[in-house]
Amino acid sequence: MKVEKDLFSPMKQMIIHGGKPLQGDVWIGGAKNSTVALIPASILSRTPVTLEGVPRIADVDNLMDLLAEMDVHCDFHETTLKINPEDIKMSPLPAGKIKSLRASYYFMGALLGRFGKAIVGFPGGDDIGPRPIDQHIKGFEALGASVKNENDQIIITAPEDGLKGAKIHLKMPSVGATMNIIMASVTAKGQTIIENAAKEPEIIDLATFLNNMGATIRGAGTDSIRIEGVEQLKAQIPHTIIPDRIEAGTYVSLAACIGNGIRIHNIIEEHLDSYLAKVEEMGVVIDADEDSLFVYPAGELKMVQVKTDVYPGFATDLQQPITPLLLTAKTGEGVVIDNIYPKRIGHIAQLQKMGANIKAEDNIILAHPTEELHGAEVTAGEIRAGACLMIAGLMADGTTVIDKAGNILRGYDRVQEKLRQLGADVKIVDDPDVPGVMDSVEN
Repeated sequence: MKVEKDLFSPMKQMIIHGGKPLQGDVWIGGAKNSTVALIPASILSRTPVTLEGVPRIADVDNLMDLLAEMDVHCDFHETTLKINPEDIKMSPLPAGKIKSLRASYYFMGALLGRFGKAIVGFPGGDDIGPRPIDQHIKGFEALGASVKNENDQIIITAPEDGLKGAKIHLKMPSVGATMNIIMASVTAKGQTIIENAAKEPEIIDLATFLNNMGATIRGAGTDSIRIEGVEQLKAQIPHTIIPDRIEAGTYVSLAACIGNGIRIHNIIEEHLDSYLAKVEEMGVVIDADEDSLFVYPAGELKMVQVKTDVYPGFATDLQQPITPLLLTAKTGEGVVIDNIYPKRIGHIAQLQKMGANIKAEDNIILAHPTEELHGAEVTAGEIRAGACLMIAGLMADGTTVIDKAGNILRGYDRVQEKLRQLGADVKIVDDPDVPGVMDSVEN
């Protein structure tokens, strides 16, 4: 399935005519945070790679563009992405293309593992506060690589005799650093040990993918990961990406806010334990089946306190999607403290435009019962802020216009189609105030 790139332009608007109860079934796509690592990791294979369950999101198309820079052919049909790295060439990935998404930094570890060298522009992505890559660099240097910064590019070079395994202790359990170090070390000589490693399900997904190609990775999902280097990797079987726990959590919040009975399919419940516990603490009724959740119409809900933490704690990517749900509580004060990205509060001013009784003080979000939201023109500053505003727009009376809706498309698989199947009146169009953007509508 080939979709025109313009559909994923950041200069989009999502137009929502809200206030309609939603019901029905929705199917969750493959995990964005796995996908954006698995695609760069595919270049470690000497044979063609097949990924199944790939979400149709803008970040996938951007990563495919970067692969094309290296003569890697991709074929994306429905939810299957075939990647052929057999004719790959070592090519610098300049800052211009890299700036479109932060996950491009995974090419650092992948290129270093494949070629012994990586030249990558500084990554972009969402503006949610400082997200340094010093732990990535520390890991590469521990493996023997030299790292320098020239002309807004990071140049990473392995020694002539190759990378060598090492013991690497992360000062904090960074998902990105853990994944990048795994990719760099799978073909290093000897054993690499990552201590204080991140434990997210997406890391297990990456390790499973690489192990099925011949890597030897043990301990993924724990805080100590051991990698025995191998000479090369070869893909043998298709890899199915795990369901997206953040997308699933977003639809749980949506279902609790404005649903009249919604079943959410293709989920792994244990990946959502901390989130579901907090939602149920509010009073939301959820029935769990083998791989689905049914969220009942919400009764009278109570406020809760949310504190984000590393996995298996409450995910930072779900603090914004749960915020509209807090507004539906009848009494008390809801508190959200993001311990991962404390400055992730850009959505609060946008919710205030819609009449939300909510504020941020010293980066702590304080939510109060809100009788009703009204439509307004708001801006999606990043992916999860966009998801928050999307839910609020579906709840609100009148019309909500979300500018920079391309940010939502970066992280949510076929979101317009899924919302319409639930009965939402929503469409995504080009921003008429942006000159030079083609006049097209996503149907």
